[in-house]
Amino acid sequence: MSKHIYVINPNSLTVVTAAIDQALVPMRFPGGPQIHCVTLAEGPAGIQTQRDVDAVTAPLCIQIARSERDAEERGGTASVFVIACFSDPGLYSARESTRQPVLGIAECGVLTAMTLGQKFGVVSILPASIGRHWRYFAAMGVTARLAGDIAIGLNVAELADQPRTFARLCAAGEQLRDEQGADVLVLGCAGMAAHRAALADHLGMPVVDPTQAAVAMALGQAALR
Repeated sequence: MSKHIYVINPNSLTVVTAAIDQALVPMRFPGGPQIHCVTLAEGPAGIQTQRDVDAVTAPLCIQIARSERDAEERGGTASVFVIACFSDPGLYSARESTRQPVLGIAECGVLTAMTLGQKFGVVSILPASIGRHWRYFAAMGVTARLAGDIAIGLNVAELADQPRTFARLCAAGEQLRDEQGADVLVLGCAGMAAHRAALADHLGMPVVDPTQAAVAMALGQAALR
């Protein structure tokens, strides 16, 4: 029976889903679980407020049920689900809606970062994201390892301007490294995935794409189930 991992983009921007899918190319291998990137059509254009986070919870649970049926139609099983938004929207409700593991990219990205450095910094999209992230990191119990969280002032759709996005990521990363003591960086939006390798080279430090981190964990869980 084939195994399937479903990576759900909870916003409705297919360009973000395409970028996520491209970032996961190195994680696909012959004989391994099939990795499907899915757009939540009912989602907003970006998960940018707490209201956005709350609004996608029910549609996410419905999408998980759809994906489970899709896996069955493919003659396999949905082994793991990944919620590809750094706010981890609907994570706990989603875990209640299925018997399979559900991973949030923020949780996985931070846990991965803490294996690569002592202090992690986060680059967010908008200033309004920062308070929401801090609440989540406090709930995780990891604020002692958090160097800081800096926003680049671009919304999800504006990340499509790659030169401008990369320039702002570099500036924020330099500030987190040089002024706030971060020795590993976490990208605070799934739409930043294309810049991970170049940003790591520019900064001379590890940079974690949280979706790649979550799917790496998903592959391990799928292999062991």
